[in-house]
Amino acid sequence: MSVPRNASPPKSGSPSARPRWRTWLLRAALLALGLALGIGVPTFYVLDKRVRAEFEALVWQVPTRVYARPLRLAPGTRLDADTLLLELDAAGYRADGGDLPGTWSRDGNRFHVGTRAFTDLDGPVPAMRLEVVLSGGKVARVADRRSGKPLDAARVDPARIATLYGDVSEERRLVQLKEVPSLLVTGLQAVEDRNFKHHHGIDPWGMLRAAWVNAREGELEQGASTLTQQLVRNLFLTREKRWSRKFKEIAYSLIIEARYDKQRILEAYFNEVYLGQQGNQSIHGIAAASEFWFGRDLSTLRAQDMALLVGMIQGPSVYDPRRRPEAAKQRRDLVLAVWRDTGLLSPEEAKRAMAAGLGVSRRPGVASNRNPAFMDLVRRQLARDYPADALRGAGLSVLTTLSPSAQLLSERGVASTLDKVQRKDGPPLQAGMVVTDTHGGEVLAMVGNRDPDQPGFNRALEAQRPVGSLLKPLVYLLALAQPDAWSLATPVEDAPVDLVLPNGKRWNPENSDGRSHGRVSLADALAFSYNQATVRVGMAVGPERLAELLKVLAGLRAQPNPSLILGSVDLSPFAMAQVYQFLASGGQIQPLRAVRGVLDPKGKAINRYDFTPAPAQEGDAIAARLVTLALQDTVQRGTARQLLSDGLGHLRPAGKTGTSNDSRDSWFAGYTGDHLAVVWVGNDRNEPTGLYGSTGAMRVWSSLFAKLPSAPLDVGMQGLEWGWVDATEYATTEEDCEGARRYAFVAGYLPPEHLSCQRRSWLDWFRFGGDERGRDRRDDEEPRID
Repeated sequence: MSVPRNASPPKSGSPSARPRWRTWLLRAALLALGLALGIGVPTFYVLDKRVRAEFEALVWQVPTRVYARPLRLAPGTRLDADTLLLELDAAGYRADGGDLPGTWSRDGNRFHVGTRAFTDLDGPVPAMRLEVVLSGGKVARVADRRSGKPLDAARVDPARIATLYGDVSEERRLVQLKEVPSLLVTGLQAVEDRNFKHHHGIDPWGMLRAAWVNAREGELEQGASTLTQQLVRNLFLTREKRWSRKFKEIAYSLIIEARYDKQRILEAYFNEVYLGQQGNQSIHGIAAASEFWFGRDLSTLRAQDMALLVGMIQGPSVYDPRRRPEAAKQRRDLVLAVWRDTGLLSPEEAKRAMAAGLGVSRRPGVASNRNPAFMDLVRRQLARDYPADALRGAGLSVLTTLSPSAQLLSERGVASTLDKVQRKDGPPLQAGMVVTDTHGGEVLAMVGNRDPDQPGFNRALEAQRPVGSLLKPLVYLLALAQPDAWSLATPVEDAPVDLVLPNGKRWNPENSDGRSHGRVSLADALAFSYNQATVRVGMAVGPERLAELLKVLAGLRAQPNPSLILGSVDLSPFAMAQVYQFLASGGQIQPLRAVRGVLDPKGKAINRYDFTPAPAQEGDAIAARLVTLALQDTVQRGTARQLLSDGLGHLRPAGKTGTSNDSRDSWFAGYTGDHLAVVWVGNDRNEPTGLYGSTGAMRVWSSLFAKLPSAPLDVGMQGLEWGWVDATEYATTEEDCEGARRYAFVAGYLPPEHLSCQRRSWLDWFRFGGDERGRDRRDDEEPRID
């Protein structure tokens, strides 16, 4: 049968068309359901298992932080305004009133300091508002500004000097949600995810709202991703832009929201969010960001500070307040406007916050390795308790002995002095320097390179160089430990020496000036560093005893050759500082230390390196005092007298210069009542520098102590007594006799004879055979025979 030409096809709504459309729709739905069940369910099962395992086992790598020593403020402490400012700057303090933690203000010599809370070896130290008054180079008064009451002592939180990261250089300080200020919690949601409390991981309405807001010029972009999605991206996904990654992000977000409550998610977000970069160090977490940008604890942030951090989440580099302050302020003020409009801040509060400056610290509150030479010593001293890399990323706090002001002044002293003494045609000069506290053996500063921030070869710790005359005080220490045989007044011949060495060669040491000086006192032989006289003393006490003393003080096994007497041994500045610590401490064995203790992530002390040195043995203490008096004389009249011209006489320092053959090494070791510093100047190619101890290393020492607050050296006379000695003979005499000189002696060991310069009666003339000068024997002692 033919179809009529005017017949039309069936309409879509006809009975014959409708079943076909429904059939295809049904088939598509069944296919989608099958795919969802066959692929989606297994996929979600696998993802759910993975997300739960990773999220529940979520452990962030927290770096180990290394801190300097806290600055102790107490009436009488040696401190001037410049040094206090150095300490505050090193700790990241800023001049901003002194009311907020981490700030200070100054009115002449009166400082207001808002300290930050910290944890020391003895436990938590609260934040305080201090008034510190300085006078005459000392702390005159310390008071609590809240109560107005004077304080016996207070501590300023320590500067952070280094950070030991783990596998990744992520700066992070973990916090619990209850530790986060409430305005920061609600303010974050108001800007980044207003529907956070109600959505289940994704927010379709939020996506639409963000698209609408972005189209309105001048308004704040709210972002299309929820906080949960942002957290997922940071924790589990890469930065690649693919649809598959977006689907994973949504799936992960849904699973996390289904498995965990909002509090857990928010806490993870606050510990993970990325908020800045310094070199290869990325700043993660709101607490680390607070320290990095403001130098303060999270709990002390103001509304404008929190608004800046929230605003930076959209782009930490775009809104970097140090590099792009104008963009950062605009972004912060937009956040403050949102908080005002949502009722989180009153209009007055928002206005005040917008009028405030950004308030970021000048220096980032993160240090990767500010003092590489000192950190070498820290690692070396921790090595016996912590295997290699055990500290990295462990979240510990290492408390050290470093003094930021002493370190900075040492670095400046090295740099400025070497620039002055560097010859145009000479080899490039280098230096090593160690500064210690004479009371307890704490290492306060260490410089291992002319460029102090340059890691690598640490000349203070590793350079082994001939020490020359720096060893001579030990020779005299051994002699003076025998008061029945030696004293500072004992005459000794500074005359040519001819010795046969164990290898059969002859040794004829000369003085640096090429002359012999005849009969001199022991004190003068040391003060003027006479080689020939020192060799005579050293051979009398025995080179083997000198070698044994070096082993006790520095752990060095030296060959007891006669040349050892004149310092023919290679030692580092650190080893020489350990030797001189014995003299500077008054005869105590004080192992030098750089670490005070280690705290676990919760602030509990897990290792303490407290050291209380045993009291010096009486004989050691007396001999050390005598050597110190002679070294003070070295500054007053001897090879170190330039220090008086430098204006350092008020410190009454004791010191010794040292120069190796051909002026290849310049040394100086000197100490005051509080500090010891040992300095080496030379070059890495072991070439002559043209410098002596007094023209190279001593100038570095002088540059440091011209600025470093330190107490004068008071030797004390315990176990000693003074006596006037005749100018020509080893005998006591009267003070007003011509050429008479005053010496310190071990009590009870004055010269056995007394030689008077007073004229006697005519009867005394007959009694003493006509000699105008009377000679008396002390206590029937036998005359001393040299």
